[in-house]
Amino acid sequence: MPGLEEAEKWYRATVAPALEAEFPELVQRIAAGLAGRGSECFGFDDDISRDHDFRVGVSLWVSDEDEARYGFALGRLYEKLVRSSFPELKVAGSKLGPSEHGVVRISDFYRRHIGIPGVPQNWQEWLYTPEYAFAEAVNGRIFRDDMGLFSRIRNAILHDMPEDVRLKKIAARVISMAQSGQYNFTRCLKHGEPGAAYLALTEFVKSTVSLVFLLNFSFAPYYKWCFRAMKELPRFSWMKDDLEFLLTGTSGTENKSAVIEKICSAIIEELAEQGLSDRKDDYLEPHAFEIMKKIRSRELRELHVMEG
Repeated sequence: MPGLEEAEKWYRATVAPALEAEFPELVQRIAAGLAGRGSECFGFDDDISRDHDFRVGVSLWVSDEDEARYGFALGRLYEKLVRSSFPELKVAGSKLGPSEHGVVRISDFYRRHIGIPGVPQNWQEWLYTPEYAFAEAVNGRIFRDDMGLFSRIRNAILHDMPEDVRLKKIAARVISMAQSGQYNFTRCLKHGEPGAAYLALTEFVKSTVSLVFLLNFSFAPYYKWCFRAMKELPRFSWMKDDLEFLLTGTSGTENKSAVIEKICSAIIEELAEQGLSDRKDDYLEPHAFEIMKKIRSRELRELHVMEG
């Protein structure tokens, strides 16, 4: 059973009734669910995922005020439920950060993942926060959130990125694709630098993956889950196979150059479809500068085209 389903099943059968019994005055103020780091939070877990740091659990997200008043007692109850439900579980916590499970202040959850306690307040916070961090902040599943505070922040991150920021990121990815894939890949090969050529190809793939998510009004997750997540996108899910071929295929460079141009042609069509560029160039770089013209904020428009 996927980790998200296990977590929700345990919450509804065990955690929710215990909260109702022990904290009837508080239960409607607790947001419960599972989100954040970990393959189970993205719904990508399998048997291999359980070889480290995996345990069934849920998050109980509370306000700063409720954590100050009830946090210790809530935490004691949660640990009691874990021990009684999973007595055989003896898994050490990750050294890379605290667990997503248990009682967590809402502000701490968002600070842990995006560096601030709530919705980004300016274009700098939107532009420079890594996309994988936003992906971690909005993945998973919410089981209950009567107050709606946790969900309001989550939904704002999902839907309220300023369009100028999205355009700036798109322009940066487009010009990176042009320079790394359409230009430097074959140029490095002609220079007799195959290592540099394949670094350029890797940069092309990374930029394309990020761009595909941006064109889907979404956030690319941590690199090892990008291709898995691409399969579920409404636009360009087919591109996953071509990008994997660029990284792993053993056929000649001419075939890879043809795939690069196929991908770039599809991106150019989508840019036109979204009204971001009406240029007819096959080379992506002019499209990047066309996108920059669409940005209304002078501060963002005056940044280097590759920044973001």
